[in-house]
Amino acid sequence: MEIKGRIISKGVANGRVLISKQPLSFYGGVNPENGVVVEKGHELKGRSIKGKVLVFPHGKGSTVGSYTLYRLRKNRAAPKAIINEECEPVVAVGAIISEIPLIDKLEKNPFRFLRNGDLIKVDAVKGFVKKK
Repeated sequence: MEIKGRIISKGVANGRVLISKQPLSFYGGVNPENGVVVEKGHELKGRSIKGKVLVFPHGKGSTVGSYTLYRLRKNRAAPKAIINEECEPVVAVGAIISEIPLIDKLEKNPFRFLRNGDLIKVDAVKGFVKKK
């Protein structure tokens, strides 16, 4: 089953899903050295986003979050891909400069058809997400 979406940052990646129904701040919310979520009270606190297909509604916080995504990539601690309900500029810029595939506005709500640990393909060249 392929679910179409809007391409924000081009690329293709396969990986395991990590879902948060809460928005995420990369600046101050994620350790750029190891990819562990450190934001107090966040549902993913203590979990690593490294190598995952990170699914969350949208980003929040400072514009420095874009650079934090870039630092995650340089430190090999970034997610393989990102899926947002609706992406905003901080996450979009961060994904683009970090070459992390990002899709948003899927035809189906990602929180209804994806589960933590699902193996999926994010094709942000052709604009779809597919469960494996």
